[in-house]
Amino acid sequence: MQLARKLPDEFNRVDVINVHQGDCHVSSDPEVTLSTVLGSCVSACVRDIMARVGGMNHFLLAEQSGSSAERFGASARYGAFAMEELINKVLSAGTGSKHNLEIKVFGGGNINSSLTDVGAENSKFVRNFLQREGYQIVSEDLGGGYARRVLFKPLSGRVFIKRLDSMTGQSVVREELAIARRKPEVAPVDDIELF
Repeated sequence: MQLARKLPDEFNRVDVINVHQGDCHVSSDPEVTLSTVLGSCVSACVRDIMARVGGMNHFLLAEQSGSSAERFGASARYGAFAMEELINKVLSAGTGSKHNLEIKVFGGGNINSSLTDVGAENSKFVRNFLQREGYQIVSEDLGGGYARRVLFKPLSGRVFIKRLDSMTGQSVVREELAIARRKPEVAPVDDIELF
């Protein structure tokens, strides 16, 4: 992980894939950079060091409340699903060996002091989840009172973090709150045949 002011050349001249809340992307393309902006959300960057394939997720909340979990099922907006999805995709695209995984985690900021510290809950969740599953975190930038942009090179595992100013942070808070309040859409089923 590198915390710097100037973007290293490795992150220039590349194809950038933006990873939004609930997303998970995996790649082995040397030209690809995975990018996300985090406030209280957390993002994991997982890489198979032998296969040189890696991915990034972005989750909004550690867990679903009981009623929404029953209504909508698993969702990548929530930590456990997002972490399992990312790890499984990297294992499938890589060597399949958990011992070859390198894991880095970012985000979990408390960028709106008038709200519950969701970032701290997300940070606690991701640490506990990985420990329970037998993984070690090799690098992290969690907590703090700021939003951050994370750039990840899945091939090399290199990460670039940029801490964002408070005005940008407040914009991130508004976006996170809007998405958190949005109810997951349930597609209508119209092809049921009763007999």
